[in-house]
Amino acid sequence: MTVQTIKLVPKPTLRTEDQASGLETTVATALICKNSLLRSGLQQILRETPFVLAEAGAVTGPRLIQDVPEPALFVIQANQDTSSMLEAVRAAKQRFPKARVVVLADQFDLGFVRIGLQAGVDGFCEAASSPEVLIKSLELVMLGGSVLPSAIMHSVLSEMFQNPEQPLHNNPVAEPEPSNMRECKLSVREAQILGCLMQGSPNKIIARNLDIAEATIKVHVKAILRKIGVANRTQAAMWATGHLPRQGEPSGNA
Repeated sequence: MTVQTIKLVPKPTLRTEDQASGLETTVATALICKNSLLRSGLQQILRETPFVLAEAGAVTGPRLIQDVPEPALFVIQANQDTSSMLEAVRAAKQRFPKARVVVLADQFDLGFVRIGLQAGVDGFCEAASSPEVLIKSLELVMLGGSVLPSAIMHSVLSEMFQNPEQPLHNNPVAEPEPSNMRECKLSVREAQILGCLMQGSPNKIIARNLDIAEATIKVHVKAILRKIGVANRTQAAMWATGHLPRQGEPSGNA
């Protein structure tokens, strides 16, 4: 993974449209991007915006920028090596707790977004986004907002419409009282299905992988939601991350 270092640079004059964005100061921005072509493209896109990229020096590894003033924005490219991306996010958040982090990728799935959110990612942008969309997304993140891919939003909304009887909670993850799988009294099959939910798999794929009827999966999912005390599949997937046992540990009741 290539880390682009950022040095202090003179503040550029903001354009009228930049001032209208709500960002009154420049934002020291660090790129963590292995793809040199993408990195060059981002440098060009962010030129004459509040997001200041200085001359860069590339180093290898997850070591992050040492002299970035806050507020800082980290734009991180996600590739097939998800672990390196997560390591970079955690390192950025550890050194700069107030820093904002945006991840760029060709595409996202629910499982990836869930893991990213838990690591501290504030926004997810598709690499194919137009320059205008990317800049507005970065501005929104720096103003304290969050950005999710439209496909993920459609997935969540679709799930909500498919389960209208389930109440919505203000808390994105309703943490249940049971602290582990055994206390939740999940069966082995339910634990398997919960693991599939954690990966963002739809019922049809889960049924195919486990070789059982899709209708049976729906019954199990409803039971899982009730037992762990969450409202929908997305919350169940996020809950599972901190509660599913590691491989080799008992998963609950058969």
